[in-house]
Amino acid sequence: MIISAGRQYIFVHVPKTGGTSFARALEARAMADDILIGDTPKALRRKARLKSLNPRGRLWKHATLADIDGILTPGQIAGMFCVTLVRNPWDRAVSYYHWLQRQGFDHPAVGLAQSLGFADFLRHPQTVASLSGWPVARYMTDVTGVDRTSAVLRLEHLEEDIAGFAAHLGFRPEMPHVNRSNRRREYRGYYDAALADHLGRVCSVDVARFGYRFE
Repeated sequence: MIISAGRQYIFVHVPKTGGTSFARALEARAMADDILIGDTPKALRRKARLKSLNPRGRLWKHATLADIDGILTPGQIAGMFCVTLVRNPWDRAVSYYHWLQRQGFDHPAVGLAQSLGFADFLRHPQTVASLSGWPVARYMTDVTGVDRTSAVLRLEHLEEDIAGFAAHLGFRPEMPHVNRSNRRREYRGYYDAALADHLGRVCSVDVARFGYRFE
């Protein structure tokens, strides 16, 4: 997450959407008082500043707008440009699975990904609850229950979608590609028809909102 009072924007980092690359692009032009929350080099250098903040929720790279109540009021958030990235859910699920397989920390999702094949992982009740329970709107909703989304940038159409945010910033962020997973680039080969339909139902909220299809 990035909170920029100077440029009046909040970048909310939905997991496995290309957010690390986007954060680094924004941080390349960070202002001195920007609040950078995450594990990028510049965010880590500014990490000590976070100790003085008193947020309502967890202050981490995937914090929601509700989490930062106490740093900003709902009124302040409402006056800022709130932006996030989204990604085709079928592609995102493949990326998520392979990322989990490389991790060494203690978390149930890590254990599932390292012990189950892709199809069984996606069908596991814990994975279903996690993916269905965290649509993009949950990240972008403030403590009053209002979705404050100003712009959603589809990773697959970033050049098209970023224009409004770039106009707000006064520059176009140049994205590197970091955190690239070790996987086949074509996500469709990971699914048969039944599994594709299953994930479509699990992620139906975002599929409908952003017009994604398995194609």
